[in-house]
Amino acid sequence: MTATRFSNTARYWRTPLLPGADMLTAEYYDHEFTPHWHDAYTIPVIEEGAECYDYRGSKYVAEAGSVPIINPGELHTGARAMDVGWRYRVFYLPVEFVQSVANEVAGRAQPTPWFPADIIRDADVARRVQRAHQALEGLEVLESAGDPLAAEHALFDAVSTLLVRHAGQRPPVAHMRLDTARVESMKSRLVDDMSAPLSLTELAQTVGLSTFHAARLFTRETGLAPHAWRNQMRLNRALKGLRAGASVTDVAAASGFTDQSHFTRHFKKTFGVPPGRWR
Repeated sequence: MTATRFSNTARYWRTPLLPGADMLTAEYYDHEFTPHWHDAYTIPVIEEGAECYDYRGSKYVAEAGSVPIINPGELHTGARAMDVGWRYRVFYLPVEFVQSVANEVAGRAQPTPWFPADIIRDADVARRVQRAHQALEGLEVLESAGDPLAAEHALFDAVSTLLVRHAGQRPPVAHMRLDTARVESMKSRLVDDMSAPLSLTELAQTVGLSTFHAARLFTRETGLAPHAWRNQMRLNRALKGLRAGASVTDVAAASGFTDQSHFTRHFKKTFGVPPGRWR
């Protein structure tokens, strides 16, 4: 854990992949939040330091790696719990969005989700929330350099996992039948133009499924999430160009990667060496 004092810096931002939601990337040293509430679900992940807050008549301390959720409309405060302060990422998710994810998970209408006051200490969930926030922020900051398919998948993965594991009334996961035809249709859509941005919502609409069920069906039948499967197809296409002696830059562009560094990162993860060395 860091011994350097945090500053008081905060940035609110939005993404078109999640209309009506606000996101916060911040660190605080001596800032203190007065009692207030949000109309949305407040879903933070503490990255470093620790935050203390009053909520539902009790005092809580959320340390690094924890997810202290606040339900919509409920009063809470916030201040440092360590001398250095704290750094965190926060989703402010509209009630309608979280409700829709719960309905999609169950395959039918569910009661309005709520979360117990206890801090969630689940390292896997914390990683999923952090990964989704980072992926969406990457799209917002870097624009075309991000991958909307991967970012939206990470978002639905984080929220659905939170609901299934930690909601007060957990939505049952609907049974899903084999549907090879729909999976093949999604594969065709994914490879139709691998250089074109594609969101998970758009992919799901191709086969008439909800976003959650399209991702779940595809992952179950292929073993990979849609964005990971698409990147594998891009890499397979890239091998032919590399064998033919094309430059790494040209191969990256022709294979649908946003830039050479994006291509190199995925290539090395799959083949163990950078594309130039492989060639």
